[in-house]
Amino acid sequence: MPSPAVDFEIDAGHEVLLSGEQRGEGAPIVLLHGLTATRRYVVMGSSALERSGRRVIAYDARGHGASTPAIHRTDYGYDKLGEDLAAVLDALQVQRAALAGASMGAHTAVRFALAHPERVAGLGLITPSFDPDVPVGPDTFLAWDALARGLREGGVEGFVHAYDFSAVPDAWRDTVEKVVRQRLAAHEHPGAVADALEVVPRSRPFEDLGELGRIEAPVVVVASRDEADPNHPLYVGQRYAEAIPNAELVVEDAGPPVRSPLAWQGGQLSNVLIDLVEHACA
Repeated sequence: MPSPAVDFEIDAGHEVLLSGEQRGEGAPIVLLHGLTATRRYVVMGSSALERSGRRVIAYDARGHGASTPAIHRTDYGYDKLGEDLAAVLDALQVQRAALAGASMGAHTAVRFALAHPERVAGLGLITPSFDPDVPVGPDTFLAWDALARGLREGGVEGFVHAYDFSAVPDAWRDTVEKVVRQRLAAHEHPGAVADALEVVPRSRPFEDLGELGRIEAPVVVVASRDEADPNHPLYVGQRYAEAIPNAELVVEDAGPPVRSPLAWQGGQLSNVLIDLVEHACA
């Protein structure tokens, strides 16, 4: 049986309260979710990490889930997300931990690792999408702004209406839409999520891929193939793995048929992270 969750609420400063939970005992691993998700959507409900003897810490990013919004609508960038992670580690008296983050969470983990290398035992970077070399133009953030406007004006239905499901394979489209609705319905402050949708994509967790060469901790990059998840391009994961000295790239087998991304499979993803933590603690 999985160990019961111990809930926590941490004051991150400036009236931001971060809601989270921890399970299990042993070497700590912190789970960091993606934009518009909550702490439930990193390993998708799998209990394999705590059953393997790990202390699993997960929390909702500011403005997401049960965590409170930032005072200022612009305070959702990676500088603030990194500070929140430090606040969580400090409050839970964790000096050093493995970090596993998906998308926004992966970028937050990288930023933290670059700023505080002594506190990072290992990194699990799940479907990173930020490429610092992509030029920013007048149309770069239009889709994000449309999602923010849809959520702010029409709630979950407004967000779904603005979401482009056309790139999702037919076999998974209904499932993806269902998960999107579930994720959006889990937020106590949807207006704050809309603010984050406008700020996070414009924020830069680092400036140059060369910076990743400073990461000395063991790293696993979990990428997805474009046929299944074009919003998290495979080439980005490949570039991260090439730039980080101690990185391993893991990706699902190529189709046909198009396979479900490893990042969507909580149990399989947890096994990859277990291997990472064992390597980090060896």
